[in-house]
Amino acid sequence: MAPSEGFKDFITDQLAGFGPVTIRNMFGGAGIYADGVMFGLLADDVLYLKADETSSRAFAAEGMGPFTYEPDGRAPVAMSYWEVPPRLLEEPGELAQWAAEAHRIARLGKTKAAKIKPSRKRAATRRA
Repeated sequence: MAPSEGFKDFITDQLAGFGPVTIRNMFGGAGIYADGVMFGLLADDVLYLKADETSSRAFAAEGMGPFTYEPDGRAPVAMSYWEVPPRLLEEPGELAQWAAEAHRIARLGKTKAAKIKPSRKRAATRRA
């Protein structure tokens, strides 16, 4: 599941038109970050970008699907990261546009989660 160092370097180069990114190893794969927000995922040398209900249609139209995993032999779980069409890996300009949309979606999701998530102090008070 871990992406190769060569693939990480390739993706970093291909996303240069989007802007600077950081790739961090996690859970056997790697997350792609910009401005402290994870908007992409690398697994087995495959690039996935964050999608929402609307943007996932563009991925599906190109025959792509979401990243899935099987936790401890249970039913597969699909995440909101969709496989990038292979043609985009050779079209950095268009890839940058898809990455910008994924980053926007991830930022929006992070903002919503921050509004919903109670502070630790308040959560601890409620349990007491």
